[in-house]
Amino acid sequence: MAKLDGIKVLDLSLFLPGPMATMMMADQGAEVTKIEPLAGDPARDMPPMEAGQSVWYRSLNRGKKSIALDLKSEEGKARLRALIADADVFVEGFRPGVMRRLGFDYDAVSAINPRIVYCSISAFGQEGAMAQHPAHDLAVQALAGFLSVNDGPDGVPVVPGVAAGDMAAGLTALSGILMALIGREKSGRGDYIDATMFDALLPWGAHTAGSAIAGGASPRSGSQRSLGGAAFYGVYTTKDGRYVVLGAREMKFVRNLLEALDRPDLIELGEAGAGEPQAPLRAFLAETFATKTRDEWAAWFADRDVAFAPILDFREALDSDLVAERGMLVERDGTHQIGPAIRFLEEPGVPVRPAPELDQDG
Repeated sequence: MAKLDGIKVLDLSLFLPGPMATMMMADQGAEVTKIEPLAGDPARDMPPMEAGQSVWYRSLNRGKKSIALDLKSEEGKARLRALIADADVFVEGFRPGVMRRLGFDYDAVSAINPRIVYCSISAFGQEGAMAQHPAHDLAVQALAGFLSVNDGPDGVPVVPGVAAGDMAAGLTALSGILMALIGREKSGRGDYIDATMFDALLPWGAHTAGSAIAGGASPRSGSQRSLGGAAFYGVYTTKDGRYVVLGAREMKFVRNLLEALDRPDLIELGEAGAGEPQAPLRAFLAETFATKTRDEWAAWFADRDVAFAPILDFREALDSDLVAERGMLVERDGTHQIGPAIRFLEEPGVPVRPAPELDQDG
């Protein structure tokens, strides 16, 4: 029996944060019904496509049912009310105020089912000056300070490779939902969760934004240890124009590598402050890594206790022995999906149901 068997979820969210949260619940046995507009979740049409479905859509909506409803019609409203009466969780990601106008805000939904756990996911919250401000992940990262340290050597911010605001909101929403379900066992009542991308992302800066959190200046990448300012926490170019990283914070790794390279005289620089004080060490490492190809360095480091890794592209990463060993790329019925990240000893959480076609359960 899976952990969430018997839990019924109504998912009215679209795109990324909400669907990710409810997909993780579906992976663990929850019965998730995706309530879609008549035109479907826009992610259904996002390329690339495989086996007739968007990879994006399939990856975030596997294991769910689909019912398409016009929530502006009395018929659609009546159908949703009937589903609410028997549900445990209600998730929506519309702009604040939309659900109230449709007649399905928390007050209305909890009046139908007092035990329901209702989660709203938005960029900046349900109330306040920014509540109605349109934003996707990039804007949230910009306003939360994260983009300022997602910069290149020239100090110019670049578009991040991970939609961290979306992902943080999805994980925070999932955590809040599960906490509320546990609390319901004690109180007998559901609860309301105001999950925002902005709020969820801020704690992710605890180890990099410490100086600003404490009331001081904002950190800068070139002089911050965790943002590339340390010689042993950065990216280096190899002979073949590829890249490797040193991801070490502990001095034992500094000693292990510099002794192996016959430069123990540089070890003390590993303890120096990030930025300019470590410039000679960074220059030595840059010159050294330029003498071999990426794969030659990977072989050289294989039996050494140093926090090192080659930079792989997604094709290389997904084809790696590590992904195969962890079972994190699942192939089924001519499709490929990333496997569940949450596993239990007796319940691996391997997805067994495909993503639904639009209104297949209507």
